[in-house]
Amino acid sequence: MIIPELPNFLTELGGADYKGLIISVFTLSAGLSRPFSGKLADTVGRIPLMIFGTLVCVVCSLLYPILTTVAGFVLLRFLHGFSTGFKPTAATAFAADIVPIDRRGEAMGIMGVSMNLGASLFPPLGSYLVLEFSVNVMFYVSSIIALISIGMLMGLKETLSNTQRFRPKLLKLSSNEIIERKALPVALVTAFIYLTFGILLTISPDQADFVGLKNKGMLFTSFTVFTILSRATAGRVSDRYGRVSVIKISIVFLVLSLIFMGQVSNVTELMIAAGALGFSTGIAAPAVFAWVIDISPADRRGRYMATVFIALEIGIGFGALFSAWVYDNNPAFFARAYYAAAALTLIPGIYLQFFWKGNTRHKT
Repeated sequence: MIIPELPNFLTELGGADYKGLIISVFTLSAGLSRPFSGKLADTVGRIPLMIFGTLVCVVCSLLYPILTTVAGFVLLRFLHGFSTGFKPTAATAFAADIVPIDRRGEAMGIMGVSMNLGASLFPPLGSYLVLEFSVNVMFYVSSIIALISIGMLMGLKETLSNTQRFRPKLLKLSSNEIIERKALPVALVTAFIYLTFGILLTISPDQADFVGLKNKGMLFTSFTVFTILSRATAGRVSDRYGRVSVIKISIVFLVLSLIFMGQVSNVTELMIAAGALGFSTGIAAPAVFAWVIDISPADRRGRYMATVFIALEIGIGFGALFSAWVYDNNPAFFARAYYAAAALTLIPGIYLQFFWKGNTRHKT
């Protein structure tokens, strides 16, 4: 809801040159917190971690209107990243606990659709609130919505058996609790796939301004609507034909969509290109997360998910910094940024086609 308006908000604070930090600092803290969230999800429980991550959203959204310096904004983005560091790790493990083995891809597709519905409906609302009221109103509404979701989470039943009470000692990590090595192939693919998302979040709001799209949230609506369309079936397809086969197809679509994003010259083309990019991402996401669930034992599922989410955050963060550097606040360089991203996105496709020799058989 707030992302499309953050570049302008930061510019008004005098931080136009720091737009790349909007996403990268957020993903940095999310990545740093993943090993802790993975361990805690496997010990304290899934639901407490989901509630904590959402509570971070409540607090940070209330603080944006108060900390109105560039340094304060960057600090808040760092703190806000802990929401993503904790909530999705626990939520994905929770979903994996309750779904049948042979329908994991479908389940990840359904979960992704629910996320995308929020990402589709609320960016235009955020931009509307800014246009009709103020940016502060947008932040306050964001906080209220997050608070409502905490109430919904409290009604869920914990799926982890033998939960432990939180104690500071649980925050101490051994080396094998930071990264699950068996999850690294999935993590590598995930990082490059989500690099494109970091680029979209960072430079597409400026691109929308450049071509004359006033409500920048509509750009993200196009992206997420088409993501929903592909997620709705891609998960089931991966259950039938395999995770890697579906991911390789998605990479081809991602590369073509990024090239298209670099060629747009008007609002209609930008909306179509964003939709194509969303459709491509929606094909990959359920297969990626079902893949890591397939290879993870139930008692370490949180840690496996954390490793993949760390890679996701690295991909988004690098994409944000890389695109901001190539773009350099110059509309003439939009195409250059997207073409470079397309070249990088080919890397996981080459890896899966020629170097990866494993399998993705189901595990309980």
